[in-house]
Amino acid sequence: MRTIFLVSILVHFNYLISQHNLISTHSFYRDQLFRIHNDRFISNNQTINKTSYYTNSFLPTTENRCNLHDYLKDTSIQYYDFSEVLFKKHLVEVKSKDCFLTISPLVDLSLGRDLKDTSSINLFQNTRGILIEGDLFKNFSFSTSFFENQSRLSSYEQLFINERGEFRPTSFGYAQENGSISGATRTKPFKTNGYDYAYAIGNIVYSPHKKIDLIAGNNQQFIGSGYRSMLLSDNSSYSPYIRVDYYISKHFSFNYLRSRNMNLVRKKTFTTVEGYYQPKGLGINYLTYNFSPKLNLSLFDGTIWSMGDSLQTKAVNPLFYNPIPFVSALLKDSTCYAIQGLNLNWIISKKIRAYSQVAIGNLDSKKLAFQIGFRGYDLFKLKNSMFQLEFNSATSTMYQSKFSRLNYSNYNLPLAHTKGNAFKELVLRFNWEYKRCYIDLKSISYYLENFNRTALLPIPKNNITPDGFVFHKQLELGYRFNKKINLTIFANAIYRYDDTSKSQNVIVSTGIRTALINHYNDY
Repeated sequence: MRTIFLVSILVHFNYLISQHNLISTHSFYRDQLFRIHNDRFISNNQTINKTSYYTNSFLPTTENRCNLHDYLKDTSIQYYDFSEVLFKKHLVEVKSKDCFLTISPLVDLSLGRDLKDTSSINLFQNTRGILIEGDLFKNFSFSTSFFENQSRLSSYEQLFINERGEFRPTSFGYAQENGSISGATRTKPFKTNGYDYAYAIGNIVYSPHKKIDLIAGNNQQFIGSGYRSMLLSDNSSYSPYIRVDYYISKHFSFNYLRSRNMNLVRKKTFTTVEGYYQPKGLGINYLTYNFSPKLNLSLFDGTIWSMGDSLQTKAVNPLFYNPIPFVSALLKDSTCYAIQGLNLNWIISKKIRAYSQVAIGNLDSKKLAFQIGFRGYDLFKLKNSMFQLEFNSATSTMYQSKFSRLNYSNYNLPLAHTKGNAFKELVLRFNWEYKRCYIDLKSISYYLENFNRTALLPIPKNNITPDGFVFHKQLELGYRFNKKINLTIFANAIYRYDDTSKSQNVIVSTGIRTALINHYNDY
């Protein structure tokens, strides 16, 4: 009722509406965002250019910086209100001269089985949620969503999630419990080997000038043009942040992000019902130079800053707020852990985009990460197809500080690549859509060397560090009803072999979902 009342008041103001909301970082939208558009189309009797996104690869970007939703707009003719909503709209759309409000239900319902699991227990995902987005006046937008979840996942996913559970102090040190799910939050037990968890994300965007976007919220961030990011990805959990995007000129742009992250380590002394978690700050300065509309290079400066330890929370170092890149790299002490890097994005032709990243930790030549890849669109005259080839590598201590509470992580999950340290990875992806039907193929191959699964946890664990390889192959077939909320029905199959543990998984599942957030399971 309060939302309806607010809308009824707002429509009396005489302003123009402009879309400034954030585009999802889900891989479906990223694949479309980095497509090279070179044509035009007609929408509402206006000619709209399909402009390519080329600015700086700091995601999510706002709708006014790239007209992706205009490109994805469904132009099919529907004869019923139900089919109009199912295929083309949000469930509720309130439009006026000064306001545009949308409401949609969110689901992820699936049922499956690991054919290699002798217990024959069913796997499932049961997610219900809601998404509310709005554009108010000419320069303000907001989004909020809520997700309630129960799930039972495969054995290799359980291992990953449980090893990243929270640490609770005991008389003998710390005991680990529950788990932490990529792209979501910490969990609680549910039935047999299941998880129960809920989370809410949202943001507000205010653009006081055409060159400036002011953003605050707790939604996921991603830097790069690849499937993975070696600088900052949407792999970990949500965290509150403020962000300033300043498009200085046609050649220069600057992104400033400050966030409050968490180590899932309970305080030893507390006066509340439960001990508070161990906070830390994340500061990112990101400067981009556009050589041309087809080539840009960005300087990345990302730093984890101390905000205390397991006993008490302290004020962050004032340099945390400093917007000048690379200053934190000079502080090689318990104050911070800094990562510096480069991000390259190059549109080679009308069908091919190349990209690369390189990073170094604390200016230490033993702490290196590297990425190179390309995206090919509509190759061999196969319309609406995408092929991606990507190579990623990180040394054994790249994201690891000598002070473990300052590791490059959040909610006990890696902030960059989902695998953490000590790997080489080859990613092959292909997807193709034809009249709403789609096929999505993915092949992930890891080579691990001196790999420690829990190296980035805030409390070190003495695990073995094996060498070996992991193969992850996935095929998904589906039907995409609505591109606005990525509503699909699907059936998929996953084959995974882990040489380090000699384990295999063959997982088949089917379901329906609105895919807006990445929940990576290809680790």
